[in-house]
Amino acid sequence: MPSSVPTFAELLDGATQSAVHLEMRDVYGVGSEADDFARWQETGERDTDPASAYWQPWADLVRRTVARGVTVRRARIISEPVSAYIRYEHAGTVVNLGAGEDVRWLPRRQASDLALPGNDFWLIDGRVVRWNHFSGDGASCAGETSQEPSVAKLCADAFDAVWARAVPHHEYKII
Repeated sequence: MPSSVPTFAELLDGATQSAVHLEMRDVYGVGSEADDFARWQETGERDTDPASAYWQPWADLVRRTVARGVTVRRARIISEPVSAYIRYEHAGTVVNLGAGEDVRWLPRRQASDLALPGNDFWLIDGRVVRWNHFSGDGASCAGETSQEPSVAKLCADAFDAVWARAVPHHEYKII
């Protein structure tokens, strides 16, 4: 394991072909989202301005990644009925799409027979895995990377299997 884990900006800026992200939790408690999530819970309104302080760094990163010809895809495995957090994510996904990501949703019951890794991950160019670790309450913990070919293959196969079954964002209806 390297002494330092590259940032998401470093990983995506270094991508030459693809960046895929598999999310498998129903609740995240990432500190940088806390205020926006609380506001959404109180008002039902979600920040969907790609130029806002909340979204701009991510939207800019994805735009410049896609502008280089890199495909950016995100798949989310979710329980149904969905959690409040997944409703919040779904409401903001329009920004991901506008920046150039392709996003799909897979109900967890349709993933029961898939072999999946134990943690969320990013896979860059089919060879670099960036594991996303979270505490039990969803707080982001230190990440980890791997360039082991067998680990990259596990993640690529898992992502491809999820992607093949998942519903494109514009077709997925929240339950």
